[in-house]
Amino acid sequence: MAKEGVKAREVKRQKLVARYAEKRAALKAAGDFEGLDKLPKNSSPVRLHNRCKLTGRPRGYMRTFGISRVTFRQMALDGKIPGVKKASW
Repeated sequence: MAKEGVKAREVKRQKLVARYAEKRAALKAAGDFEGLDKLPKNSSPVRLHNRCKLTGRPRGYMRTFGISRVTFRQMALDGKIPGVKKASW
C-alpha cells in the first residue's frame, strides 16, 4: 500500500498536467522552448506515474484494468473479474 503523501503528490501532478495542457500544446506548436522551460516541471505529462487505483502500487500496473497485477490476481481468485480462469499461477 502506498503512503498517503505519495498518492497526494501524484494527484497534485495530475491536476497540474490538466491545468497546463493547452498552454503546453500552444508553446510546443509555436516552438517556444524557453516558454516551456518556464512552466512548472510537474506539469509535464512525462512526470505522471501509473498507480493501482485500489492500493496505489506503482509496479506491475495493468493499463486495461487500472490495477496492479497483485490486485488483479486477488480479484480474479475471488471471482470479481468475470471471464478470468485460474491457469498456472
